[in-house]
Parts: sequence; structure tokens; C-alpha cells
Amino acid sequence: MRAAPTILHLDMDAFFAAAEQAAKPSLRGKPVVVGGLGPRGVVATASYEARRFGVHSAMPMGQARRLAPNAAYLVPRFAFYRSISEQVMELLGRLSPLVEPLSLDEAFVDLEAGGLADDSAGALVVGERLRADILATTGLTGSVGLAGSKMIAKIASEEAKPDGLVLIEPGTERELLGPRSVRILPGVGPATGEHLRRAGMTTVSDLAEAGEDELVRLLGRAHGASLYRMAQGYDDRAVVAERDAKSVSVEDTFDVDLHDRVRIRTEVERLADRCVARLRASGHSGRTIVLKVRRYDFSTLTRSDTLRGPTDDPVVVREAAGRLLEAVDTTGGVRLLGVGVSGLADYTQEDLFAQAEEERAAVAIAEAGAGAGADAVEAVGGGAGGGVAGVSGEPESAGVVAVERRWAPGHDVRHAVHGAGWVQGSGVGRVTVRFEDPWSAPGRVRTFSVDDPELEPSEPLPLVRGECGAEA
Repeated sequence: MRAAPTILHLDMDAFFAAAEQAAKPSLRGKPVVVGGLGPRGVVATASYEARRFGVHSAMPMGQARRLAPNAAYLVPRFAFYRSISEQVMELLGRLSPLVEPLSLDEAFVDLEAGGLADDSAGALVVGERLRADILATTGLTGSVGLAGSKMIAKIASEEAKPDGLVLIEPGTERELLGPRSVRILPGVGPATGEHLRRAGMTTVSDLAEAGEDELVRLLGRAHGASLYRMAQGYDDRAVVAERDAKSVSVEDTFDVDLHDRVRIRTEVERLADRCVARLRASGHSGRTIVLKVRRYDFSTLTRSDTLRGPTDDPVVVREAAGRLLEAVDTTGGVRLLGVGVSGLADYTQEDLFAQAEEERAAVAIAEAGAGAGADAVEAVGGGAGGGVAGVSGEPESAGVVAVERRWAPGHDVRHAVHGAGWVQGSGVGRVTVRFEDPWSAPGRVRTFSVDDPELEPSEPLPLVRGECGAEA
């Protein structure tokens, strides 16, 4: 524990939804829900306007629609959110060499390590300047908590929401925590909270009064001792600048259970490719390939295969995931599939056999294309989880693919005549677009055929005018 509140916790306010509102003037001040839009989708983030109706993160999307039927429901744009997060993390990095990101929109900062603050007054100045810098750089707001420990700084930022700053002076922790629910402490989830409730402990002061021995008896040595210290207000965890990734994975939940083994195999291969792309982006390779299958009855199976060396070769990962799938009974249907890679390393032990096989496949494709005398057309499916506008289709005849564009609600488009806009919705061969940009007034809505040649997917526009060379 520190004698000065030099640990800062930043939490961006309703991050995904706020980013969408900033990008879309017509949605500002209105309820916005971001998440999977299928029948089995869940809420990723709800704007504060949507939260007034009871919508919250991790809620089934169907329930959210019943609570807030008039809200705007949008598919996440993770690349867009990641670009904003990078700007925020860069600002945090200017404060201290010790920045510990917890997610795209949340991080701890050790101000003492940055030499910017050694008392409450200095910490307040840094916190307020950070909030102003984030607003000027991204157009979004963040809430800041300042305290002498990570646990209390996080509680402070929660109290500061939305768009505020709260400083909790060291030495006042026990007074602050005493009347709060035990769920406020790190590591106390629903199961542990219910276990403690049955033992007659509902507040943090109850834990402190019970004593360490009783908590160890109830929860075990490590958890019980740690919880007792936190109930006393003690938290000596350091801000850690680098966190080693343990695994990389992707998964999709399908609107309708998959029964066709060929389709299931195709989805596994697609997930394997996405996983490898994420693996390479992180600069890692891995030795263990993991397949996750959730069946129609919600039973979940996990299978893994450890290779002789780490790889980031998509052929190797696809083949390993396919072998694992062969050992799984998918009778009755599959509602979720996932592919992951663990046992990560910072280098790749080349799999020469897979590399040679990939090169032979490329040559074979090139020769086949030359013999057919026609260009190949690749079908890019949006997947069950939705995604960016793309194309999908089934072969009508040998070498020919019927292409149909898919437009995800909330994603960016550009029209040759009307300019920049975003998809409000699509169906029955039509797509509805609202034409506006982050700096304009709410725009007009127009409807087009889904295959209108003048309408194309586009990259997100910056939220702040002039950023990245954007024109006024």
C-alpha cells in the first residue's frame, strides 16, 4: 500500500457504444446496444441511455430487445475500437513506463514510476489532464480513479462514472470498504458471494470481523488469506507493464445448429485461419492446438493436440483442428465452434513439410486457373457472428460463384454519389444507409439494392476532425 494515491485506473465510458455514438451523429443521446445480433447473441456494451432500460453487458440480445425495442442494435467493429484504444494507451504511456492494460478500454498506470506525482495534488493534476487529453484526441470520455492500490483505484474509477475523477486518500480504505457488498472485492464472483452469504457474510466488514482463520476454512488457504487482506484494505499488487499472453483463440456461435459435417469442417478451417491471423498479429507462435465444440444440448467438449514445435502456419493449424474434429461426435447439431492456440512462443519452428505442401497447393491452384482460362472468385462468408460487409455465395456451375453482398448494421460504407455513411439494416435484397460522418449533422437515409455497384464497404472515419489526414 502506498502513502500517496499514485496508482491510476482508467476506464473508458461505455466504450464500444460511445465510439459508435461519436461516429454516428444521429445516435447521440439515444440508446445504443453493441453485440451479436443473432438469436443467440449477447450484449457487448450498452450506452448509458440503453442502461436506463435495464440493458447491460453479457445480457442475451433477445432480452435486450424486449427491454429497449427502439434502441439502435449494431454489430461490433473491433478494428475501429482497437485503433481508438491504441491512441488511449499511447497517452497513458506518456505518463509512465508502467502501464498495465486490462482490455481495450481499461488500464492501470503507476504515476510514481513516471515521476509525475508524489502526492494527492499532483495526482489530481495528472488525472484531470489525462481526461482532457483523451477527449481531445479521441472525442470520447473516460473515468479515472486514483488511490494507493490497484483495488481501490478501480473502485474509485467505478464511482467516477461517467466522465469523472475520484481520488481516495490512502488510510481511508477500511472506512470506504466496510459497508460495501463482498462482491466489490476482486475474486468474489457469484459463486463465492453466495457461499459467503450462506455463512452470514454479505459486507466487507463482515469478512474483516470473521477473521482470517474463518475465511481460510471456508475458501481455502490462498483465497481465504487474500480475501481477508483485501477486506482490511490491503492490496500490494504491482502495476505490471507486460503480461504474457497464454493463448490466442476465436469462436463463433451459430444462429441455427449446424448438422452437416462438411459445413462444420469448413467453419473449423475458417476459425483456424482467423486464429492464425490473430496469432501472427501478436507476434507469437504456439505448440498446442485446441478445438472447442458446444453441442445442441449445451454440453461443451474441448480437445487439444500438442505439436513437436511452435508454429504459426495456417495449414498446420487447420489440419490439426480438423483431426481433432474427427474425434468429436457432432450428432444432434453444433451451436458453437472455437479454435485456439496455446503454449505460445516468440518464435516459430518452421514446419518444412507443411510449408512445402502449401507451396505445392499454390502451384496446383495456379495451374488449374491457367487451364480454365478464368479468374478465380473467392467467397468470403460473414459467418454466424456477423462481420464486415462482404460477399458470400454458392457455386452455380464449375468455376462460377454467385456473389451476394452482406451488410452488417453499423458498419461503414461509401457511395459514389452520396459519400460516407453507415448501414442501418438490410434484408430482402435491400440495404438502408444513413449518410453522415462524425463531424456532420444527422444525415439522410436512403435505400439501395444490396448489389448496387456505387455502394462499397469503407474504412471507419476518425472521430476527431483533421486526425489521420481527414478532410474537413
